[in-house]
Amino acid sequence: MSHDVHHFSMGMWVFFLSYATAVMGSFVGLSCVRRSLEEPRRSGNWWLLMASLSIGGVGIWLMHFIGMMGFSVPGTTIRYELAPTVFSVVLAVVATLVGLRIADVHDVSKHRVPESVRLLIGGLLMGAAVSMMHYSGMFAIRIRGTISHETGYVIASVIIGVVASTAALALARRARRLEIRVVAAFVMGCAVVALHYTGMAGVRVTLDPSMAAPEGMTVMSLLFPAFVLGIIVLAVPITALLLASDPEDAVRDARLEQWASEVERQVDRDPVTGSHM
Repeated sequence: MSHDVHHFSMGMWVFFLSYATAVMGSFVGLSCVRRSLEEPRRSGNWWLLMASLSIGGVGIWLMHFIGMMGFSVPGTTIRYELAPTVFSVVLAVVATLVGLRIADVHDVSKHRVPESVRLLIGGLLMGAAVSMMHYSGMFAIRIRGTISHETGYVIASVIIGVVASTAALALARRARRLEIRVVAAFVMGCAVVALHYTGMAGVRVTLDPSMAAPEGMTVMSLLFPAFVLGIIVLAVPITALLLASDPEDAVRDARLEQWASEVERQVDRDPVTGSHM
């Protein structure tokens, strides 16, 4: 018999914190993607790596485990096994990087394959991998009983993951303007949260009192190092974004200098003869 499952046992603040985490990771990641579009190929790849860490590691993976703080099952403690948990974060980051590379947000001019096809392929692979990340994270859970997932919810969460990933890749190519990145980050945050809680809605738990108490990490002992790593992961690209020179600013400064020089030359001209004084 399936037992009650609580998804917000610690209050709705967990939901809002998980959503804020998804938005922040997405925004920093999209900002890194925008920088990659303006850099040479080699340095652009480093920006894509930071984008993958921000979106996949923070916006997707950390959001998932923050959401899991509210997950509880009356009658059993909940623990997490380390190996599947580590695998899930690696999968999230690699999936994001692969999606960005297949869609090739850095340069579309050298490809014969239409951009829409590459976005679809990248979105399919990235969405499937992100969904696998969610369920590999769920596989890490240990309780005094068994956990199963309803097929309909699994299919729905995978579809959401594919659609969200495809949309994220499409938005990444259009993330040059700040207002677009802000809107895109909120949209991506909604998509990631929707995937997570759709999958969680299909969770079914069957308790077995004869089983031994589960061993492993508590969600809090897992989240503390995850938060520290998340802060570092975001701090590195944020610092790089602040320190890196903006090509648009450089062009704007050059135009201002040219305009100032032209004004200075006009001021130095003799008002009668038109020659320089």
